[in-house]
Order: sequence, then structure tokens, then C-alpha cells
Amino acid sequence: MTPGPDLQQLIDTIRADAGSDDVLDQLGTASTAISELSSTTDAALGYFVDRARGAGKSWVEISAVLGVSKQAAHKRFAVSWTSRPAFEHYTPRTRSVVEAATAVARGRNHSFVGTEDLLLAFYSQPEALATQLLVAHGLTDEAVGVAVDAVRPGGATPLDAEGAETAEETLPLTPQGSHVLQGAVAEALALGHNYVGTEHLLLAFYRDSGGVATKVLQDLGLDEPVAREAVVAALEQLMQGK
Repeated sequence: MTPGPDLQQLIDTIRADAGSDDVLDQLGTASTAISELSSTTDAALGYFVDRARGAGKSWVEISAVLGVSKQAAHKRFAVSWTSRPAFEHYTPRTRSVVEAATAVARGRNHSFVGTEDLLLAFYSQPEALATQLLVAHGLTDEAVGVAVDAVRPGGATPLDAEGAETAEETLPLTPQGSHVLQGAVAEALALGHNYVGTEHLLLAFYRDSGGVATKVLQDLGLDEPVAREAVVAALEQLMQGK
């Protein structure tokens, strides 16, 4: 494993980034740098916890590896029913997809937002990278809609009795749906990106093999290796200005 920077290297880097000998300037730079490092390391650890959960590992097993109690591991990394990540790093199109998922869910007479609603919401943004990749692989709006209905038809759900107070109210996410939104951040981190695009959201579906969207994507012939290769290739083309 490649060692990270030692303390002196980190101090030297912060001083250089501050660009000033003023101690308060350096302190401010240090505070920002440490905060960013903490966020990155937390996201990286969360990424591997998510992968372990997706592989069927229990919280008991995960907590044993982390050296903390089961309760502590669950509290830190478990995703709640309504959990939605902060959207400051989401691109406008990614935010639009997430927002459109509520309308999709309502249109399917659901009072929750599941992974299938997030998947169908991609088509509200036809210019988005993920949407273009889906269509290029034959996964049109109509094809995905039919496949979703075959797995989970629209209609009444156990949550319909509670309902939402207004038509504009944001619906709660299923645990799988929330896991996808959280996972998109980890996918962006894994690719070395400082933003969360629709392509990261697409890859995040594969982090939970039990999700409806994952099953639909696989049933329609878009397995994770194919999707990941397509995303990387598309990003490389964008970087080359093609």
C-alpha cells in the first residue's frame, strides 16, 4: 500500500497552498485542507462499507473489521429511510433527475421513491451522459418502463395509506433508493471526480444487486462491467474534446 504524506509533508503542502507567511492565513488553509481530507476519508470508508453490505456482509462482521461496536458502525454508516445526501456536489442535471424521480413515483401511484423511479427519471434529462449511454445501448424510456412494470408494477403500495400531505411534497426514499444516492458520491470519489454526475448515479445502481433498477438494467443487457466501460470511454471522449 502506498503510504500517505507524513506530518512534515502535510505541513509543507499547507504552507505552500496558503501562499503567505501570515499564521492566520496558514491556519485557515490548514482548516480547509483537513476538513476536505476528513470528508474524503469518510467517503472512502463509506464506499467500502457499502460494498461489504452489498456483498451481504452483516453489521456484526463489518463492525468487527472496523474495531467498533455494531451499534456504532450502524449509526455511522447505515442509511435511513428518508436520507438524502447534500447536493452541493451534484451537477444540475443530476439534481434534476433526483427531483424528477418524485414525479415519476407519483405517476406510478407510489408514495416512495425507489431505484426504479430514479432510473426512469433519467429520461427527463435526455442530454445527460447516463441517459445517452442508456439509449445507445438500447435502453429507451419505453423499454425500461416495460421492464420496470414487469418487476414492480405501478399501483397501490403499503405506504399509500399515509400518503404525502401535498402534491409538491418530496416523497421519502426507499433504503435502496437512498443507498444509490449515497453510492453516487462514492462512485465519483472512486473515479477521482469532485462532482456527482448522472454517470455516477448510473454506476451506483449496481452497488445493490437486490435493487429493482439493477435487475432491470441487467435484464436488458447492461451489466456493470459494460456500463462502467461505457462511462469511462464517454468521459475520456469528453476530456479529449470530442
